[in-house]
Amino acid sequence: MAELKLTQIWIYPIKSLGGISLSSASVMEKGLEHDRRLMLVDETGTAMTQRVFPKMALFKSSIDKGLLTITHHQHSMKLDLKKPPLSNPTTVNIWDDTVSAFDLEGSYNQWFSELLESPCRLVYFPEENSRPVDPRYEVNHEQVSLADAYPFLIIGQSTLDDLNSRLTESVPMNRFRPNFVFAGGEPFEEDSWRNFSIGSTRFVGVKMCARCQLPTVNQDTGERGHEPLKTLSTYRKRENKVYFGQNLVALDYNPVRVGDTITIQ
Repeated sequence: MAELKLTQIWIYPIKSLGGISLSSASVMEKGLEHDRRLMLVDETGTAMTQRVFPKMALFKSSIDKGLLTITHHQHSMKLDLKKPPLSNPTTVNIWDDTVSAFDLEGSYNQWFSELLESPCRLVYFPEENSRPVDPRYEVNHEQVSLADAYPFLIIGQSTLDDLNSRLTESVPMNRFRPNFVFAGGEPFEEDSWRNFSIGSTRFVGVKMCARCQLPTVNQDTGERGHEPLKTLSTYRKRENKVYFGQNLVALDYNPVRVGDTITIQ
């Protein structure tokens, strides 16, 4: 059996904006540190994503010592993730959940509203605020950040390679917004993982990831197409949903690093 190695770690500090590749990350209950603790909401307080606003892909992210920089063409803004400038508490909606968050002080709302050409607010979701995962899939009453439903997502490079072998034009991994990418093993073998570890940190695979329209958005251009969902639907469809990747919860909170060995229990 080929050795399984962690090859990529990704976080997405602001939900549905560009991700950041890391060499190591701190594992927390709600997800990797700084992953999706912020999001843009519309005038009704509802989460904004690339499903409706594909141009959100054009906002690129970088991080240095806890300072987040978001760039959009020649524009940029900075935010201290270690001490975000919190303003008023607010209630926001993310899919079927209503959660308590905080508005941010400063000109963030105006900056994003102008560049997205749609009124929006940037909100912050603290660690202590509650958002339980679906009780049907919890292990120890886990919580999740502003990710769609679960704290972590893992995808094998072999899984993407299998998909690309069926496409006329290959797609990069960033279409699927994983937290973890690994090398080795068979295509889609992560589907069946239950108990495993990355380095010294134990995870549990709880549910295969049902995909929305977001993978059809080109992360470089912000334009939407039909692939790869059109092709995936021909061989990865079950009960009218297309699956790609495995959702996880963590049992331990040790750091993970690129190069860590993945051990299936």
